[in-house]
This record gives sequence, structure tokens and C-alpha cells, in this order.
Amino acid sequence: MSNAQNPTDLFIIGGGINGCGIARDAAGRGLSVTLAEMGDLASATSSASTKLFHGGLRYLEYYEFRLVREALRERETLLTAMPHISWPLRFILPHQKGMRPRWLLRLGLFMYDHLGGRKILPATRRINLRKDAAGQALQSRFTTGFEYSDCWVQDSRLVVLNARDAQARGAHVLTRTKVTSARREANLWRIETDRNGNTQTHYARALVNAAGPWVRDVIDDALNLPSTEGIRLVRGSHIITRRLFDDDRPFILQSPDNRVVFAIPYEQDFTLIGTTDVDHDGAPGAAICTDDEAEYLCKLASDYLAKPITLADVVWRYSGVRPLYDDGASSATAATRDYVLSLNADGPAVLHIFGGKITTYRRLAESALAKLGPHLPAHAGKWTARAPMPGGDFPVADVARLQARLMKDYPFLGKKWATRLFRAYGLEAWEVLGGAKSAADLGPHYGATLTAAEVAWLRSCEFAQTSEDILWRRTRLGLQFTPEMTAKLTADMEAGP
Repeated sequence: MSNAQNPTDLFIIGGGINGCGIARDAAGRGLSVTLAEMGDLASATSSASTKLFHGGLRYLEYYEFRLVREALRERETLLTAMPHISWPLRFILPHQKGMRPRWLLRLGLFMYDHLGGRKILPATRRINLRKDAAGQALQSRFTTGFEYSDCWVQDSRLVVLNARDAQARGAHVLTRTKVTSARREANLWRIETDRNGNTQTHYARALVNAAGPWVRDVIDDALNLPSTEGIRLVRGSHIITRRLFDDDRPFILQSPDNRVVFAIPYEQDFTLIGTTDVDHDGAPGAAICTDDEAEYLCKLASDYLAKPITLADVVWRYSGVRPLYDDGASSATAATRDYVLSLNADGPAVLHIFGGKITTYRRLAESALAKLGPHLPAHAGKWTARAPMPGGDFPVADVARLQARLMKDYPFLGKKWATRLFRAYGLEAWEVLGGAKSAADLGPHYGATLTAAEVAWLRSCEFAQTSEDILWRRTRLGLQFTPEMTAKLTADMEAGP
């Protein structure tokens, strides 16, 4: 723990993607870092995204060219650094008569292909939906579509890997630790934290407020500082159904209200549909996907798919609150997704993070450290571009070969289990499995391929403390768990290591 004689260089409030991304970047530059998260890592917005590394095709209509260009450039940078938890997708955009004309779609997709200096991902092409396999899932009235590239990412795992890498480089990562107050004391920040009734005092040269939807609460309550910046809380909701189509390519669907919604193959057996854009008035942690939002998503998907869906088809739903910078936009859909960094240097510096999107988290971290640079000790420069995440130190082209090797080394896994493990842990899958010669060697099985060996790994290496951490953030196996399976896992975890 830091003290006034030996303060940490940077104290970060918030264990979402921005906080953990800044922690990793700063620790890798040789700075001392402490991060405090009041819940589990990625327990709010950063585990409730649409799970895409994408440029934001629709943002072109709002002239957000800088944001789109930066995001497009980042797709391949991030894909290279984490080819186990991120992979390319080819999206199908069916042309809907009466909405955006074909020439406008072609223009937008041409810009999308060329703004970001694409090298790995293939270019856009026009497809005949009557002949292409993707068209089989759609209503027969859709005859023309466009296929373009973006990337998938396992969002909450991305946060955890950033935290793990930050810790490996010397950062102190404190989960379930709430910052109750932060005050300037001479030339340092004095920060008080509480973890299950245990209070601690920390000292830091600079502070980052990366509290996401709670960024304003931290300013007003913990820091008690004046600030003119406003935050717009926008709820994005998603629904999950059983798999709706066989093709591995997701759809991007246009809506009459000028939004777009994705329908994406998810966790091998499901389809993810989202997202909405609704102004959120309540507590960020209380956000839910309402029946109205779920029905909106069902109706939009049914307007395209050959087989309509209803609320009865929804097996799970979730919602996250995006902490957008309040730029005065007339609607939640039009509000900027760009990030805003507000530096208060009236004494030891504090940097407030507003907005941002998961695709640009690494660039946001670089920008944050550039702003804080004059208020921190001398340190190294940028380093994170294409630097591999834990488990991801292999070429993108080697994914299939390495998955096949995992199955060969552990033949009892089978393809589905091996794919899940490799997509979660990459090269570290071999460490999770250790010297196991059979499934029995991995200890008790809780269901849906989750074993005691994997649970032990997640607890010892990935900050997991509860069954919810494991089932809904480190993995998404909660979709396949019964209440009885969950109860057994919970009981075993509460019983001890």
C-alpha cells in the first residue's frame, strides 16, 4: 500500500475497459499504478456491449470521421494482439427498399473499407441473397446485400486480460474495493477505500476517474470537485435466443427509425440481437432490458428473418449503460460515441474519462497518459500497439492450427469444448488443462464443460471470486447452466479454494 512518503504514481478509479487499459499502458511504461474497482472487473458496461471491434458504420452518417477512422485502424491492431478472444467476422447488410438507397450504402462501405488502412480484413462485396447461403435465413423479398468486415471480441475477457497484464507489470489491482473519498493533500491525492468494511488510505501523484456511468458520482461525491462537464447515460439492451440461422456470418439490420441492429451467432449455440439506444434515468447498476426494448428487437429481427421471433424465444437479456459525453444531441442515437478527456490540474492532477467505445480503448489510454504526462514522473513512451495479451502471442493465421493442436494434445475434449477453451485462453489453455490425460483428471464437472481445474485457474489467475464472475463474465456458460448447476458451483466456491 502506498503512503505519503512512497506514493503510487497513478491511482485509477474503475475496473472497466478504460480503467484497465490505462492501468496496463501506464504499468508497461514503468509507472507505479493502483486500480480500485468497486465490484468485479467488467461488472457493468464493459461486459454488456455488443462485443464488437468495429468502426461504427452508422457513425459516418453523423460525420464522426475521426472516431470511425481511429476505430477502423484499431480493429487490426487489436486483432493482432489478441487473436484468441477476437476474430474477424463478415457481416451481411441486406438492402431494405425504402430506407438507405444502394448508392449510399456503397459509398458508406467504400469509405469504411478505406478510412482505416485495412490490411488483414477482406474488402466489401455485393452479394446475391437468392444464391448466397446467408439469404436462406432471410425473407425472400431480400434479394441484394453487401458483405463487409468487422471483428468480434469477448468484451469482459478483454478487460480481465488487461488487468492481468497490468498486474504482471507491477500494478496493484483491487477488486470489490470502493473509493469513498479522494482529497488533495499538499502535492498528492489522499484516497480512502473500503473493502468489506476494511478501510485503507492510499497516496498518489495523479488520479484517473474511469468510473464509467458513475464518473459524475465520483466527481460530485468522492472528489467533491466543481465540473461543468455533463454525462448522458444511454441504455443499450440486447436479447439472446437459441441459434436462429446456420450461417456463421452475422446480419446488420436497418430499422425505420434510422438505427441499426446486429444479429450475431453467439457462443456456438445462440444468437445475440442488439442494441437499443434509450436515455437512462435510473441508477446505472439497475439497468435492465425492458419488455418494450426486447419486443423492439424481436420485431426488427422478424422484419428480416424468414422465421419470426417473439419474447418467448428469448433465453436471456441484458443491458448496459453507456456513459456518453453530453454534447446536446437531440437523441440518444445521435449522441457522440467519441471520448472526452477532462484534465483538472488545480493541484495534483485528476483526469475524468467521458464516453468512448471498446474498440478505441487502447488509443484512449494513450491519450490519457499523454494528458497526464507532465504531472507524472519520467516514463517510457507508447508500447501497446500489437503487444500481445496473455494467451495471444501467436499469428492470427494460426488459430485453426493451434485449436487442432489442442484437440490432439487433449483428445478427450472434442471440438466444441476445445474451441471454447482456446477462444477464452489461447495458448494458456494448455496451462488450464495441465497434465490431464482424461476429463476426470480435471476434477468435478459442474456442467457445460466447466471443470474444477478451470474454476481454480479463474480464481487464482483471473480475479474471479463468485459463481457469477465465472458464469457471466469470465465465461458465458451461465446461458447453459441450470439453477442446480449454479448452486453447486456457488456452494463449492463459498466452501473455500
